[in-house]
Amino acid sequence: MRSRIVVEGIERAPHRSLFKALGLTDEELAKPMIGIANSWNEVIPGHKQLKEVAEAVKAGVRLAGGIPLEFNTIGLCDGIAMGHSGMKYSLPSREVIADSIEIMVNAYQFDGIVLIGSCDKIIPGMLMAAARLDIPAIFISGGPMLAGRYRGRDIDLHDVFEAVGAFKAGKISYNELKAIEETACPGIGSCAGMFTANTLNALTEALGISLPGNGTAPAVSAERIRLAKKTGMMIVELVKHGITSRKILTREAFLDAIAVDMALGGSTNTVLHLMAIAAEANVNLTLDDFEEISSRTPTLCKLSPAGPHHIQDLHEAGGISTVMKELSKKGLIHRDRITVALKSIREIIDEAINYRTDVIRPIDNPWYLRGGIKILKGSLAPLGAVIKISAVSEDLYIFEGIAKVFDGEEEAVEAILNGKVMKGDVVVIRYEGPKGGPGMREMLTATAILAGMGLDRDVALITDGRFSGATRGLSIGHVSPEAAEGGPIAIVKNGDRIKIDLKLGRVDLLIPQEEINERLSRYKPREAKHRGYLARYSKLVTSAYTGAILFT
Repeated sequence: MRSRIVVEGIERAPHRSLFKALGLTDEELAKPMIGIANSWNEVIPGHKQLKEVAEAVKAGVRLAGGIPLEFNTIGLCDGIAMGHSGMKYSLPSREVIADSIEIMVNAYQFDGIVLIGSCDKIIPGMLMAAARLDIPAIFISGGPMLAGRYRGRDIDLHDVFEAVGAFKAGKISYNELKAIEETACPGIGSCAGMFTANTLNALTEALGISLPGNGTAPAVSAERIRLAKKTGMMIVELVKHGITSRKILTREAFLDAIAVDMALGGSTNTVLHLMAIAAEANVNLTLDDFEEISSRTPTLCKLSPAGPHHIQDLHEAGGISTVMKELSKKGLIHRDRITVALKSIREIIDEAINYRTDVIRPIDNPWYLRGGIKILKGSLAPLGAVIKISAVSEDLYIFEGIAKVFDGEEEAVEAILNGKVMKGDVVVIRYEGPKGGPGMREMLTATAILAGMGLDRDVALITDGRFSGATRGLSIGHVSPEAAEGGPIAIVKNGDRIKIDLKLGRVDLLIPQEEINERLSRYKPREAKHRGYLARYSKLVTSAYTGAILFT
């Protein structure tokens, strides 16, 4: 065991003395030492319950004969950071989380690690650390929030964002907006739709790095606590069997995770995060992998914001195991992979039952024949762009409009609210990429206001930033190269025509290539005026099409 280098031998008497200052005994120090990385804090609804989850994990570790040692890392709520400068720190926090866990695990030489977190950047940051460290590791989240109820229907956070636009457009009263605000998020957990947090949580199951049920068991359920205890017990078994994270996080695991993502109609942010986790696991993953798998993977679920169902409905229907069982019927899942449950995918999904075919459609009766995310290329995005096609009506697959260009989200939101964006416009928001933002902010405020104002069918939005999983409509993000790197998005002018063709997978600036080249030859990047962590991040981060990882 790795930890023996810290606690065994005469020369380690000072080390043991310090552990004993914590109240540990010689008997405890003889056991496997399990690090418990917890992102608990008091500023994220999905994290409020993580103390209780951690205590259950630690109980499981002790039951299995290990000694748990808990430490913390940071966590941001994207919903609270949304629409202002705080969102610049969201994606960059992923790297800080991964680095902080690496530091703690290697400093203390833990034998295994349990990763406890919820929400958008915390989950991938933790999985990046697990892949980088390559020790026995299991992830468990705090679980999804239940949907709220408003006038007889289920609602969630994206309804609040859209209600702002509806109020501004005079479609609802202030009292109605306030009522939606009060009821949309009824308690703890990660926001109830298939947004980024819950998409990633679901994909931990698909990857095999969490136990069955982790992706969907509600935050308020006793099932979540039982799952936490089992997670604590299982990490000790992984240490005994020498099953490290890279034995789980194989290329086949990532391909299966992409297939599940497509079937669920998950968040476009998963493209960034799966690529970043894969890079840490020394697995080659590209945008072409996403498009190839999406093209042959049917969409089986329509979860909020694409449809009326929420994560609690997915759990009731049978959860991620059932989705994988449906996909396996068409050979879309690698069934013989090992998981942290010390069972193969085959063993897990053979036990799955589809209890609600309205939530998880059978593979021979899908919503769509292709997956929920599509990769676009073209003269405006030579290296790629991403759209959540499952949240786009098929009659909008071809759209041509006039560019309205904004150098930042706030400028665009102000224009939308003041009626300066009209039907037929293509809103271009640039200098929001990994380098240029920096931090690649989510544009949910802009897209939600458009939807709330009833313009989501008539206005497209294109950005080198990214989108929340709660976004719907003609919203194209991750445009690469970004404006700060001198990509074509940097030289778009007001009045230029832009064409989106989702059938051909293209997004094009409709001016002659000669003029594009001439504009690019005159382009000068904006002077960066960042300080602190964002300045360092901007210098080191790579493009979105690589996963926005840092140079090493």
